[in-house]
Amino acid sequence: MREAFGAVFDVEPGYLNTASIGVPPRHVADAVAAAHVRWRRGQDTSGTFTEAVETSRAAFGKLVGVPVTSVACGATVSQFVSLVAQALPAGSKIFVEPGEFTSVSLPFVAAGHQIVSTVDECDLVAVSLVQSADGSIADLEALRAPGKPVLLDVSQAAGWMPLSLAWADFVIGVAYKWLMSPRGAAWMAVRPDRMDLLRPVAANWYSTGENYGTELLLRPDARRFDLSPTWFSHVGAAVALPWVASLDLDAVRAHCVGLTDRLLTGLGLPPSGSAIVSVDVPPVPGVVSSVRAGRTRFACHMYNTVEDVDRVLEALA
Repeated sequence: MREAFGAVFDVEPGYLNTASIGVPPRHVADAVAAAHVRWRRGQDTSGTFTEAVETSRAAFGKLVGVPVTSVACGATVSQFVSLVAQALPAGSKIFVEPGEFTSVSLPFVAAGHQIVSTVDECDLVAVSLVQSADGSIADLEALRAPGKPVLLDVSQAAGWMPLSLAWADFVIGVAYKWLMSPRGAAWMAVRPDRMDLLRPVAANWYSTGENYGTELLLRPDARRFDLSPTWFSHVGAAVALPWVASLDLDAVRAHCVGLTDRLLTGLGLPPSGSAIVSVDVPPVPGVVSSVRAGRTRFACHMYNTVEDVDRVLEALA
C-alpha cells in the first residue's frame, strides 16, 4: 500500500509503466468493482451510467481547459483522429512528428492525406503533446506560430501535466494511462468554431438522443460526436478524473519529473523535464517498464517513489 496526493494505491514497488497502463487509486478501483457487483445482480439500466459519462466528460474538459459543451466521449484516440482525418479535403498536408504514435499518424494516411516534414507547408498539425516513445514534449509555441490548425493527443500528458488548451482545434486523450481509469474511454475537445467541420460518421442513439428511426437529429454541442459509452470505463473515469482535476497539478508534475530526473542524473544523463524517459539500457529485473523504439522506457506517476527509481539505479550500477 502507498499513499500519494490524498489517495491510497495498492501498486507494488518497481512499477514504472504508467505510459502503458496507469494503476488506479483504491477508491477508483472500488467504484468499478461495485459497478460489477450491481451488473451481476441485474440492478442496472442503461440510464444508470449517464451521470458517470457526464461527470467524466466535464472533468476531462476541466483538465484540458475547455467547457463541457466542447467535449465528446468515445473509446480510442484513433477513432477521434479518424473523425478529423475524414473531414479534411482530399490530399490535405499533415505535419506529424517523426516517430509519432500510429494512432495519431495512420488515420491521416488511411484517409489519403500527405504527411509533410514542416509545419509551414501543412494544412494541419497533428502531434502528441508528450511523445509515447521517449517522453519528449512538443514545443507548442513553435507549432502555433504559423497559425495552422492543431490537433493534440494528450494521452501521455493529461494527469501529470497542467494543461490549458482551449486554443487548440482538437484535443484528444484516453483514460487508461495517466488518468488511471479502465481502458475504453476517450475524449475529444472540439473548439466551437471547428464543430461544423466534422461529420458525425458514427452517429448513434447516444449522439442524437433518438433510439429509432432515420432522421438525423444531432445534439447541439460536441455530444453529436459521442460513441455509445463503454459503461464501466466511465464508472472509473467519473471517480478518477474529478479527483485528478482537483489536485495541484504543478505539484504532481514536480513529483513525477523529480523522479525521472533523479533516474537520468543517476545514469549520468541530463534531466529531461518529462515524466517519461527512454534510456539505452536493458530491462531491469524486478521493475515493470516497456521497450519502445529499442530503448527501455520508464514512466513515473504520482504513486511512484524514490524507492522505485533507486531500484533501477542499483540494478544498473
